[in-house]
Amino acid sequence: MGDPTGWFEHLYAEARDGRAEVPWDVAAPSAHLRALDLPAGDGRRALVVGCGPGRDAEYLGALGYAVTAFDISATAIDLARARHPSSPVSYAVADLLSPPAAWRHGFDLVLESNNVQALPADIRARAIAVPGMFVAPGGLLVVLAAATSRVDSDGSGPPWPLTRAEIDGFAVDGLRPVSITQVDAAGTTLPTRWQALFTR
Repeated sequence: MGDPTGWFEHLYAEARDGRAEVPWDVAAPSAHLRALDLPAGDGRRALVVGCGPGRDAEYLGALGYAVTAFDISATAIDLARARHPSSPVSYAVADLLSPPAAWRHGFDLVLESNNVQALPADIRARAIAVPGMFVAPGGLLVVLAAATSRVDSDGSGPPWPLTRAEIDGFAVDGLRPVSITQVDAAGTTLPTRWQALFTR
């Protein structure tokens, strides 16, 4: 893949023009996110990594979080704003590999859902190290991703399902795991999923 992150913008732009479909652009928020027993929003700050058209960001906003949501694709952010014109979510164009410095330790809840798994190995480790840096003291990082082991991965992708070692790699910058589990996603092309929670 010649452009490991720029392809997101190309795909969203082609979808906007009716020349492609974004496979993860579905109306409902992630079932694995909805299954979590998250703390009440109550105005706490949340950050959604790689938000796309905003389905998970809007879900967290409805739970009472003050949500910032970003994507590397400007077209995806335009789409999120157009779909949710009266939303209180703050949508922004940003790069996970070069995020705003002001976001460091700035959020009580950080959601990384199925983004890092779309990045090739040469930048995936760098990306894995970033979401935890957004988590404020006492905050929570939620990681949702396809699961695999090196044994059953054929290396094709994206997505590239994450190994346990890669999931463990999210515990950076003082984060520690709360729980790391595998859950079933029967009937999907990636039937085993990671559900990992970390706190500072």
